[in-house]
Amino acid sequence: MGGSGRVPCRLLDGFAPGSRVPVHFIDYSPYFGRPGIYNEDGQGYPDNGERFVFLSRAGLEFCRATGFRPDLIHVHDWHTAAVPVLLDTAYRDDPVLGDAASLLTLHNLSQQGIFDKRLMDVLDIGWEPFRICGLEFHDRVNLLKGGIYHATLLNTVSPSYAREILQPEFALGIEGAIRDRKADLSGILNGADYEEWNPETDTRIAANYSERRLSGKTLCKEDLQRSLGLPVKPDVPLLGMVSRLVGQKGIDLIAGAAHRILELDVQIALLGSGEPWAHAFFEDLARELPDRFACRIGHDEALAHRIIAGADFFLMPSRFEPCGLTQMYAMRYGTLPIVRATGGLDDTVEDIDEATLAGTGFKFRDATAEALLGAVGRAAHMFRNNRAALAGAMRAAMAKRFTWAEAAERYEGLYAEAAKRREKMRRETA
Repeated sequence: MGGSGRVPCRLLDGFAPGSRVPVHFIDYSPYFGRPGIYNEDGQGYPDNGERFVFLSRAGLEFCRATGFRPDLIHVHDWHTAAVPVLLDTAYRDDPVLGDAASLLTLHNLSQQGIFDKRLMDVLDIGWEPFRICGLEFHDRVNLLKGGIYHATLLNTVSPSYAREILQPEFALGIEGAIRDRKADLSGILNGADYEEWNPETDTRIAANYSERRLSGKTLCKEDLQRSLGLPVKPDVPLLGMVSRLVGQKGIDLIAGAAHRILELDVQIALLGSGEPWAHAFFEDLARELPDRFACRIGHDEALAHRIIAGADFFLMPSRFEPCGLTQMYAMRYGTLPIVRATGGLDDTVEDIDEATLAGTGFKFRDATAEALLGAVGRAAHMFRNNRAALAGAMRAAMAKRFTWAEAAERYEGLYAEAAKRREKMRRETA
């Protein structure tokens, strides 16, 4: 660990649940024996740079200690983005790791791992990689930017997000690095866990149902309304939202449109936690309009299932969404998503066509309260005036599947391509 010296750690070995796939955990309690993974009380740990450089380096040292020669190392976001940098520098000529390719998956560019340049002393790779086309970012270390320049290949968790991050609005200062690596960037949509999220078998909801027998969904709506203290009104559209209450999720759009949405004679059930102003705003709204708006601040897995099963529509007006999973869950439960057309939301939700009525949800493009209000209005109009079309859209949404089998096949292709690229690079520099 450079200036920090050698740091001892333990290795805990196990297997992925229900399989013989080996899993190894790095154990060092001074860094990882804390209440939070990344932060505590909303504040990032001040030594996060050292913590995650340690994790990256320990993972590589595990390979050397055991003689495990990986063909490829797949890393995620800034937290392990030091791995491609280290492979190209400290381990470039290592007999165990020197031939390993790397794939860096970008999940969310709003977090980049930016630290004081003193972190270079911890990385212990010299100062040559501290440059514009590397780790340097406004005279600080940007681990994600360094990983982008050094990884063999890059991908994001949806095709649309891969295109969006070429723009300053989404790349947040490192669009130049991403454009430099555009030819090596692709998007692979995440898969959903349909064993956990299945209305036919879900034990957390009031009644099970399927696209062939939707009657159970009516009971789920009644249960949700009653449990949240909302009037039980089957003929009133019920909008659900399960989300972090932060800017990325478009929570300000919800706040800006909330009163006008509720004037459409709809109900809203919200579950989530995040920014303090949002807690105060939505709790005040629930007190002001208890017959139309209910909120629960915090995390409640059982309630999340009940909201997704019991609501008629699911609100997800994200300003950006690299992939998103809850819209996939909502569709499986016949709860039509109302989403901003961005990232994975744009890739997974088909906007309902007013002429043909084909589609699986309602999309809007502009990140404004007015655009969100318009989409909610379209949904409420269909609920009240065309129940047959609504039922058809629900069944179409429930039939959609976004599986890991398809994603895994594409990742396997990326792994093979990365290994081939790395081998070619090694030959050319030999």
